[in-house]
Amino acid sequence: MIKLILISFGLAMDAFAASISKGLNMRKINYKNAFIIALFFGAFQGIMPLIGWVIGVKISKCFVTIEHWVAFFLLAFIGLKMIYEAFHHKNEYSENYYILNIKEIIVLAIITSIDAFAVGVTFALTSVENIIFSVLVIGGITFGLSFYGVIVGYKFGQKYEKHAEIIGGIILILIGINNLM
Repeated sequence: MIKLILISFGLAMDAFAASISKGLNMRKINYKNAFIIALFFGAFQGIMPLIGWVIGVKISKCFVTIEHWVAFFLLAFIGLKMIYEAFHHKNEYSENYYILNIKEIIVLAIITSIDAFAVGVTFALTSVENIIFSVLVIGGITFGLSFYGVIVGYKFGQKYEKHAEIIGGIILILIGINNLM
């Protein structure tokens, strides 16, 4: 159980950082949006190990060689887009308005859960007895940390409003670079 909790926290760190970047963009805290963001991150973080477990070893050897590059390019693209928008689209919305881009959240949720897929393959190789319980723990911990990450990002963003979106973009780019290592 301790091993599963530690794995869950490790897997949730990318989602936590991405959640912080989403919270940085909020001008007014919106708990519904925080819940939705956390729900997507938690769901994908729970589903990906299950998919990895089902697929097992067959596809993992092919996927491992490119997963880091795909994650890097997608995260870098979204991060650069956020930085661009910090300079070009600030005045489009009122001060209290935040658009939750579901497509972007889904892409981030997939990217941040790629390593969970590999953990699922590992679960298949090590014959984890209760895969459903394992994915529920992973998804639940990721949900909680992601919800908290949005709030942390919001509070930080309020303090450093002018640079918050740039910092959020940089965080995503750094997550992408970290995936290459």
